[in-house]
Amino acid sequence: MILPVLQYPDPLLARKAEPVLEITPAIRVLAADMAETMYACDGVGLAAPQVGQPLRLVVMDLSGPEKRSDLRVLVNPALILAGEEVDAEEGCLSVADYTAKVRRREFARVEATDLEGRPVAFDAEGRMAVCAQHECDHLDGILFVDHLSRLKRGMFDRRLKKKKI
Repeated sequence: MILPVLQYPDPLLARKAEPVLEITPAIRVLAADMAETMYACDGVGLAAPQVGQPLRLVVMDLSGPEKRSDLRVLVNPALILAGEEVDAEEGCLSVADYTAKVRRREFARVEATDLEGRPVAFDAEGRMAVCAQHECDHLDGILFVDHLSRLKRGMFDRRLKKKKI
């Protein structure tokens, strides 16, 4: 089922997510619905807080958009960051029609649990590392626009305000 994606400045997006304590059938359904939603929106990642669920759950798939063959479901993900900081152009399903360059680390070790309760870990670099950092930020109530300079953030907020008038 395709879920509604919360849009900035919804206050639920700024809430810190709670750990998933047990992988239940409901968590599996949520993960499947999140993947379906991400694909329907042509996204490459989606965090549970973006669909109104304050849980530490992320889906990612950077193989598309033509094919979708590398779905990763990450329960309670944690990152170990390494390497230089790089500028990467980012967008977000919760921040419609806006992209900006954000400084991120170029490498990340991703550690999580899968939907079977098994530990998973992989090294991410480039776009995958950026996506992992972006989605894990959502779990801490941080959006990519929160990383912008004061000047760029002010321009974004004014643009958003103008759009709503």
